[in-house]
Amino acid sequence: MARDVIVVGAGPVGLMTAGELRLGGADVVVYERLPQPTRQSRGASFTRRTAECFEQRGLLERLGPTEPADSHFGGVPIDLGMLEEDHYGHRGVSQFRTERMLEQWVGELGVPVLRGREVTALRQDGEGVVVRADGAGGPCEERAAYLVGCDGGRSTVRRLAKIAFPGTEGRRGFLTADVTGIATRKRRIGENLPGGSMVMAMDLEDGVTRVVVHEAGTPPPRDRDAVAFSDLADAWQRLTGESLHHGRCRWISCFTDASRAAAAYRSGRVFLAGDAAHVQPPAMAQGLSVGVQDAVNLGWKLAAVAAGRAGEELLDTYHAERHPVGAQLARNARAAIELRLTGEDMDPVREVVGELLSHPDAAAYAAGMLSNLGVRYDLAKGDHPLLGRRMPPARTLTLADGTRTTVAHLLHTGRGLLLATPGAGPHLTAAAGKFTGLDTVAATWSSTPGEAVDAVLVRPDGYVAWTAPGTADTLTDALARWFGGR
Repeated sequence: MARDVIVVGAGPVGLMTAGELRLGGADVVVYERLPQPTRQSRGASFTRRTAECFEQRGLLERLGPTEPADSHFGGVPIDLGMLEEDHYGHRGVSQFRTERMLEQWVGELGVPVLRGREVTALRQDGEGVVVRADGAGGPCEERAAYLVGCDGGRSTVRRLAKIAFPGTEGRRGFLTADVTGIATRKRRIGENLPGGSMVMAMDLEDGVTRVVVHEAGTPPPRDRDAVAFSDLADAWQRLTGESLHHGRCRWISCFTDASRAAAAYRSGRVFLAGDAAHVQPPAMAQGLSVGVQDAVNLGWKLAAVAAGRAGEELLDTYHAERHPVGAQLARNARAAIELRLTGEDMDPVREVVGELLSHPDAAAYAAGMLSNLGVRYDLAKGDHPLLGRRMPPARTLTLADGTRTTVAHLLHTGRGLLLATPGAGPHLTAAAGKFTGLDTVAATWSSTPGEAVDAVLVRPDGYVAWTAPGTADTLTDALARWFGGR
């Protein structure tokens, strides 16, 4: 019997996608090209919204201690302390630490991760996708109803599915490494240097320092594998006068300021998520974060369709909702790089941007883009401020039996929620009972979630699809759209 879904790539995005699919009841397997997990750490921080996504599944505490991450746009700081809502992200989290946590989680859910299996071909028809892969036992084929490519910026799945990847070519080169045995001054959001150069240094864990160098005029490296730690250390010394040559390099890589977004996040039964769908320079620590949010958006929808609980039209909402986010990410990354690295000619613009960001409204807008708390989907007609936005997962409720809980805790199962207060009326519970994939919870708000709301429908990804009052669509319409097809 064919599986429901094959996920290609066992990075954070692939593992999160697999976990979301399994929570929704899908039979899923993960293919990973590498035979063993690496100690590489490309992503070392994640945004506030990504932390909330982990919290919604009970995963954030599994990561252990982290540090709050400051916010900036192109090196211009944003004072998050003056904002009402908490936009601080998390930093100092090596990517392999995130991957280890997620792989343990999907293992507990019963998802097999098949390492050393490299996808070489695929074909799809009206019934499913056939994936061909090379592995230790030789070539093999497997059929699934759907395929999700989470295999990075050079995605094989994207190429085989013939999905265009428009964007800008890289013009600038960057070197990055994780180094031990050095005591350089920390430059957590980076430090601009004359002529458009930049250096960054931030703590990870166990005495490891993440170092990034951009030396103005340096072209993008031609061969990532040929980059040596001495190249980075020499550039650092030229720019700062400090020597890192005595440090011990655990990992080194390079990247460019290329920025791209896939023309489509779906081609028939093939989907893209994470860097396979969008790549950008890590100017704002967004890549891993936006990829995890892709996974949380897609997983429950694909599981519902695979199980027959929803119609195929639900899958179209993945591209409709996430492609604009990826396109905005690509645009913002280009703008941030130009602002940061153009040199002294950009100083007047930096001053103006700094003045604008000193105003709370402008700071809140920019912080919302960077924290991803500003994401709003077009989910229903209405004017309630929560509609289409994420339900703050830290909001507390008191259940009918007097137990206090949070929205995040109620979302641990990966199911949707209809949260109804005593004033909502029994007809809501009756309407919800006709649909699967969600829980109805009678509760009162312990802390008011913004404007008054008697009932709220929260999708499994944490976004509000309906409110009473404040939504023109009926609850039955909303339930049919998101939990029962049309």
